[in-house]
Amino acid sequence: MNWLEGAVATGIAVALATTFDDNIYLTSFFGKVSRTFRPRHIVVGEFLGFTILVGISLVGFLGGLIVSNMWIGLLGVLPIIIGINQLMSKEDENSDDDVAEEVQKIHIDFGKPRRKQSLWSTILDPKTHRVSAVTISNGGNNIGIYIPLFASSTLPNLGVILSMCYVTIGFWCLCSYGLTQFPGISFLVARFGRKVAPFILIYLGISIIVKSESYLLFAGG
Repeated sequence: MNWLEGAVATGIAVALATTFDDNIYLTSFFGKVSRTFRPRHIVVGEFLGFTILVGISLVGFLGGLIVSNMWIGLLGVLPIIIGINQLMSKEDENSDDDVAEEVQKIHIDFGKPRRKQSLWSTILDPKTHRVSAVTISNGGNNIGIYIPLFASSTLPNLGVILSMCYVTIGFWCLCSYGLTQFPGISFLVARFGRKVAPFILIYLGISIIVKSESYLLFAGG
C-alpha cells in the first residue's frame, strides 16, 4: 500500500468514526426546512462548523513541525482512550435524544421569505450559525482525535485525509436530506456506527504510535 492509498484509508476511517452520527441532527434540521430556513443553511452550517473544528485541530499539525515526531506520536493514546471509553460507557444510549433535544431548542424564524442568498450571505446568516453551533457541540470531543492524527501526518497526507473528511460530510448531508422521509433510519445508522467507531479509534491510535515509532521511547530505543 503506497502513501496515497494509506492516506485515503485513514481519511475514510477517521471520517466515519467521528462524523457518523451527524446524520441524526442533519435529518432533524432538514425536517424543519421552511420558506426561510433552507437546505443551504444546513449544508453551509455543517461545513462551517466542521471547518472550525479542523482549524482548532491544526494546532497539532503545527506542533508536529516543531516537536519530535516520536513525542508527538504519544498523542496517539488519546484516540485509544476515547475508543476504550466509548466501549465502556453507556452514556451514548441517550445521546440520540440529547442531540434531538438540542436541535429542537433552536428557534427557526418563519417570517417572510427572503430573496435567494449568495454564498457569503448564507455564511453570515444567523440560521447557518445555529447549525454550526450544533456541529461544533456534537463534534467537540473529536478534537482529541484530530490533533494527534494531524500532528503525525505529512502535508500531502493531511490534504488527502481532510479531503476524505469533507467528502464524507457532503455524503452525510446528501443522505440526511433523503432520510427526511425515513428519519428513524438515521438513528439506526448512528447506533450501528457507535458499535464500530471505538474499534476504529483504537486502531487509529495504535497506528499513530507505531507510525511515529513512539513505542521506542519505552523500549530504550
